[in-house]
Amino acid sequence: MAEIKNYTLNFGPQHPSAHGVLRLVLELDGEVIQRADPHIGLLHRATEKLAETRTFIQALPYMDRLDYVSMMCNEHAYVLAIEKLLGVEVPLRAQYIRVMFAEITRLLNHLLWLGAHALDCGAMTVFLYAFREREDLFDVYEAASGARMHAAYFRPGGVYRDLPDRMPQYRVSSVRGPRELEARNANRQGSVLDFIDEFTQRFPKYVDEYETLLTDNRIWKQRTVGIGVVSPERALQLGFSGPMLRGSGFAWDLRKQQPYDVYDRLDFDIPVGKTGDCYDRYLVRVEEMRQSNRIIQQCVQWLRANPGPVITDNHKVAPPSRVQMKTSMEDLIHHFKLFSEGFHVPEGEAYAAVEHPKGEFGIYLVSDGANKPFRLKIRAPGFPHLAAMDEMSRGHMIADAVAIIGTMDIVFGEIDR
Repeated sequence: MAEIKNYTLNFGPQHPSAHGVLRLVLELDGEVIQRADPHIGLLHRATEKLAETRTFIQALPYMDRLDYVSMMCNEHAYVLAIEKLLGVEVPLRAQYIRVMFAEITRLLNHLLWLGAHALDCGAMTVFLYAFREREDLFDVYEAASGARMHAAYFRPGGVYRDLPDRMPQYRVSSVRGPRELEARNANRQGSVLDFIDEFTQRFPKYVDEYETLLTDNRIWKQRTVGIGVVSPERALQLGFSGPMLRGSGFAWDLRKQQPYDVYDRLDFDIPVGKTGDCYDRYLVRVEEMRQSNRIIQQCVQWLRANPGPVITDNHKVAPPSRVQMKTSMEDLIHHFKLFSEGFHVPEGEAYAAVEHPKGEFGIYLVSDGANKPFRLKIRAPGFPHLAAMDEMSRGHMIADAVAIIGTMDIVFGEIDR
């Protein structure tokens, strides 16, 4: 009888459930994984090096393109690091807007993760449901920043502008009649805050729908229960953070442990798992969506009652208003200097981390007193998770590798930065 030897399989980068540009080299014994070797570098864009050749403000849009599903959360860490070095005071209203958009971004991230993870494991419907809600949230992004995805909305010292008083509406087109148009615009008659408030009221029902489709679905449980188990001690040793760490039963969340902006003023809970398998991590993220919804509701209520400035009045850091710029010579000079040369950041180093949807996203910034970062290092949450792929998938089947990649919520922009 012929001796059966292990063989090697290239899983990706073209495989749809290998998440784009991941080349995963699997050593197999039949269909059982003996070793998993993730190869990266297929997307490398040298973001950290590019940032050293741009002014601090010009480097901001690069952040959106790191984890391109959690755009404003990346910006958040970057502006916090700059503010640490500058010592700039951020208006309270701007902090609430930032937190609200950080949680909207968490919903955007978890909705895509849920849809794609379910799709990878063979469930089509959830993907379509999740994208229905993402469209509404993208409309909010667009209303505030002008862009659907890469917003570049956060600024050192606050945010680019206040929330608009009107929510953009659908217009008559060849594919949309007056009756459908009226129904689609029914919740867009007020301000952006009114639209967000209305969304938060109906969103819990949508989460119930996802849970109806998946939580007690026996096929879903067969694909995720007991798969990719990581103990709390091992999760810590591997450098896990975010839902990957909390799924193993470790209640660590930077929004509670090291609060930034106004998270210490808000009421929300930290969901944790028990067994550290793919199913627990699914439950943690689903509950996180409900908690994010709570945070957004609290921010909406506060923002409605408290008007005020949304960016610092220090014109060495933030531009003056258009009216000031066109009527005052000094403000015109500030405006010109800011957009031609940028601002100079005092010598020093700072690390700022946020509770990104995927874990701890950190920016380590070194300044030599110039108008550009001397060094910029990004702490990407997905990198240590991907490094654990070998350990998590050994002894599992090829089909389980798909569920394990899905449960990590890998996006390669931040890994191949």
